[in-house]
Amino acid sequence: MFPARDRLTICFAHAAYRMMDRFELRRTGIRCFEVRAYDDLLKRIGEADVVLASGMWKNDLIPHATRLKFIQSISSGMDQYSRELLGARGIRLASAAGVNARAVAEHAIALILAVARRLPEARDNQHKKVWRGMLGDLSQREDELGGRTLLVVGMGRIGGHLARLARAFDMKVVGIRRDPAAGANGADEIHGMADLVKLVPGADFVALTCALTPETTGLMSAAAFAAMKPSSVFVNVARGKVADEAALIDTLKAGRIWAAALDVTADEPLPADSALWAMPNVFITPHTAGETRAYEDNVLDILMENLDRLWRDEKTLRNQVL
Repeated sequence: MFPARDRLTICFAHAAYRMMDRFELRRTGIRCFEVRAYDDLLKRIGEADVVLASGMWKNDLIPHATRLKFIQSISSGMDQYSRELLGARGIRLASAAGVNARAVAEHAIALILAVARRLPEARDNQHKKVWRGMLGDLSQREDELGGRTLLVVGMGRIGGHLARLARAFDMKVVGIRRDPAAGANGADEIHGMADLVKLVPGADFVALTCALTPETTGLMSAAAFAAMKPSSVFVNVARGKVADEAALIDTLKAGRIWAAALDVTADEPLPADSALWAMPNVFITPHTAGETRAYEDNVLDILMENLDRLWRDEKTLRNQVL
């Protein structure tokens, strides 16, 4: 039986997020505590009926979680949770899928605009006190998005938001998804994953927004990079390993594409010896696309909805995994 509101205790477990601060502003009257390190979580997990966690979760905690009934993941990634072990203990599990879809899509359009308008270069020139003169070479000037084609690889929540933002700039949006029959989701046309290499040559911008799965690992292959046109831009707000990073580096070094804008890399943090750091046509943000001022509140909205469902003894949770 799931504990009643006045008997429930929630543990917020994260090194940086301000979950408990935001939760207490809601004045729910529900008991809660916060831990910032794994050792503290291990010591106190026996007090919790509900845990909010992501990277801090380890399945070694399960034997110590004597009261635990529900885990609300803070992230959409679920690889850290053993469904078998949690299921054997009757512990429910839900993800935070979609919690930052709008934020990541906005970040993707920001990266596209930054590269098109050459904002990283402008910022560098500002620091150097350089006032760049007018450019006679058309290929070196800032560009406009209207009329350009954006290929979105992954037409789920993030891809759908990105498609709608891009169309507001009068871009043509071509979408790729695992199941085209699921719908265009805001794209002008929709195709299957197998059409990637065929569609890449027609795109001015190629943006990855898909989940990392065995099927999508290395999806943006050397062949796909080779098919991009020299004036095109590669954007990745998905996961670094969806792209063949070595092939991307070779492509950039050879000048076979115009630029790359990356919020994710194969290894994170990006190693100091990575060639990507020093490339003038690469713009990097440190996997911050989903980290906005609204993140905690968005997760808490999912938590409260799922608590209400558990109190009503409903069988299905929002973003249910178990």
